[in-house]
Amino acid sequence: MDWLLLPFEVSFVQRALAAGILVSLICALVGTWVVLRGMAFLGDAMSHGMLPGVAISSLLGGNLLVGAALSAGVMALGVTALSRSRRLSQDTTIGLLFVGMLATGVIIVSHSQSFAVDLTAFLFGDVLGVRAGDLLGLGIALAITIVASWLGYRSFVALAFDRRKAHTLGLRPDLADGLLLALVTLAIVASFHVVGTLLVFGLLIAPAATATLWAGRIPMIMLGAALLGSASTAIGLLVSWHLATAAGASIAAVAVAFFFLSALVRGLVRLVRRDAPSSTVHHDEEIEYAS
Repeated sequence: MDWLLLPFEVSFVQRALAAGILVSLICALVGTWVVLRGMAFLGDAMSHGMLPGVAISSLLGGNLLVGAALSAGVMALGVTALSRSRRLSQDTTIGLLFVGMLATGVIIVSHSQSFAVDLTAFLFGDVLGVRAGDLLGLGIALAITIVASWLGYRSFVALAFDRRKAHTLGLRPDLADGLLLALVTLAIVASFHVVGTLLVFGLLIAPAATATLWAGRIPMIMLGAALLGSASTAIGLLVSWHLATAAGASIAAVAVAFFFLSALVRGLVRLVRRDAPSSTVHHDEEIEYAS
């Protein structure tokens, strides 16, 4: 059992595990809504759209977190403004902003002498270099996410399945849209400087998508996503320790592997149930999202 426990006896691995779990909890709450509403592309665009702000802050010697927040804010405002156009779909506007922001960031970073290092840190972070202050910041972000998710829960549920009904019930779908976009921004900005945009996006989408294959209620999807994200962090750190691989990329790879493995098992279960005698009670394909 030494191979299993030995890595977590090291202080920086313990901090990495704690950071990964905090990020997993944040992403479980936010990622559930992202997956249910089909907003994965937006999450990807937001995570990479922060590059211009990070690049400018890095070149000027400023706070990377502030630069990321400002850049993400510009991205969010752009998505909100351009999505009102009836001639362009939301995917089109997000795609244009995504490419534009990413290209701008790469151009800015290319003027830095440490181009490769800066871009690698942005994408993959340094989860093994987490400090106590980083954990405090993630804890605050988690608290904000929990409160916002609790306050907006009913609106998020209605918005995820019937926007017109949400409006009829007086749940203010436009405000809920803005709050959800703010939560996505918070999750990405609070986590990227610790674990990188690759890991943030991986933990935002993969665990929630995996949990959706099995869970039938939103709270259970969130719980499943949190457990899967935390497990991905622990296993990824073990893989990184024993195989000398990049920690952030290993965690993201494990999270995605969980999804494909679950999808395979789910497909086999459905195949067995389909071939079972007609007297067998079939699994309800429709997920019951009622809270």
